[in-house]
Amino acid sequence: MDELAYSMDGENKHYGTPRNPLAPDRVPGGSSGGSAVAVGAGLVDFALGTNTGGSVRISGIILCFDTVGWFARDPMILNRVGQEKIYGGHLLKHAILSDYVKDEVPSLKHFISKEKTGQTYDIPSLAALSSAMRLLLRYEFKDNHGKWISTVKPDLGPGISEREVQAALSAFLGNLGVLILPTLPGPPPKLKAEYTSAIKIFHARAFSLLSIASVSGFCQVSIPMGMYNNLPMSISLVAIHGSDGFLLNFAESISYKLREEVDALLKTLVN
Repeated sequence: MDELAYSMDGENKHYGTPRNPLAPDRVPGGSSGGSAVAVGAGLVDFALGTNTGGSVRISGIILCFDTVGWFARDPMILNRVGQEKIYGGHLLKHAILSDYVKDEVPSLKHFISKEKTGQTYDIPSLAALSSAMRLLLRYEFKDNHGKWISTVKPDLGPGISEREVQAALSAFLGNLGVLILPTLPGPPPKLKAEYTSAIKIFHARAFSLLSIASVSGFCQVSIPMGMYNNLPMSISLVAIHGSDGFLLNFAESISYKLREEVDALLKTLVN
């Protein structure tokens, strides 16, 4: 784990970085990269981790976003562990999530830039949601750790309205709705890579996806979908706050079918 559980890359310059078992030249993801690596390498069946902005979903002690998550080697174990932790859809609806969020969460207008940036990765409403989340993250980080950092000067590595968002997305999904979206916008950065504009863009795009569940308080499951260009890929399933058990059951029931469809699609791309 990186310092203060605050990075999304999972690199730790003091004690070493856990090796990504599927892509050794890439970051393991963070901040709970050690737990993810232990499961991915087959050392354990499951492992616990902490999640603030994406520490479990893409592999911080920021109180209003903190939660406990877990990794598992397959959907069945993921569900079994989850059912010990908590007690807890039929129709497919197509919608442009960014437009829905823009229309149903009016307070986000204060975070939407008026300037034309020309950045193709920037989806305005989701970028605004990401900005709001990161402002809250930075505020609580400074409030909780600022005095200690100013006093100790540690050698650290590089690295809205919640109710309104929750209400809008709850109305969108309903009790049995599941949002399916990419876990990450693309391949993870390489190990020990310099913080270039490309990595900055990657982080911005990633937070646009991660902020949906973080700000709304919804539950999210990331499911591996095999390899593409020798790198692992995954999708995420998101459901409303309090529907953890339902989402775990749904993930277990649909994961293998999704994997079959992805494998078939990849074969057509190769051919």
